[in-house]
Amino acid sequence: MARQQRGIRTRRTILEAAGAVFDEHGYAATTIAMVLERAEVTKGALYFHFPSKESLARAVLAERPPLETVPVRPCKLQEMVDVTFVLACRLLDDPLLKGGVRLAVDQCAPQSVDHAGLFRRWADHLTWLLRQAREQGELLPSVDPRETVEMLVGSLAGIQLMSRALTERADLAHRVAVMWSHVLPSIAVPGLLPRIDAASDRGSRVTEDLG
Repeated sequence: MARQQRGIRTRRTILEAAGAVFDEHGYAATTIAMVLERAEVTKGALYFHFPSKESLARAVLAERPPLETVPVRPCKLQEMVDVTFVLACRLLDDPLLKGGVRLAVDQCAPQSVDHAGLFRRWADHLTWLLRQAREQGELLPSVDPRETVEMLVGSLAGIQLMSRALTERADLAHRVAVMWSHVLPSIAVPGLLPRIDAASDRGSRVTEDLG
């Protein structure tokens, strides 16, 4: 049992190191040597879990983004807003999430690396929330949940790329707040708008509540 636990910890250490290196350098420039140096493990330990750089990339992308950890809210639009802000917060310090997002948009990664899976998981979860919002009368009649969510996911992907390039994502929360200031009036019933908190510090406050 102790050996099994050590193996699980070692695998996680390698994955987090790989996520950080992929985020910093992209797929093509990342080497196994870089991951070994960051993880501080032996080559044998790494190859025991991951036989290639490609398998490392697939494993990083297979990690599920922390979508379901946001507290359940009576207002489903607020819950959806919270998901995006918590993701923005975690993109500052979660190496697996950072590496997964970088790989998802990295056209140098091989075709066997699933570029679509991360975005599909985001879109599926947010669509589920937006359909609940529609059932609760939170949305304008013209809103199509799936089309709206796919626009949002695409916007988030682009916003975080721009934020990373300009400020290493230091201004990402502000950019997400600006996005919502434009999106919410076009999808939410007017009476709901004053009750939705989409301030730029929303993610840090929700994250603190999660402990």
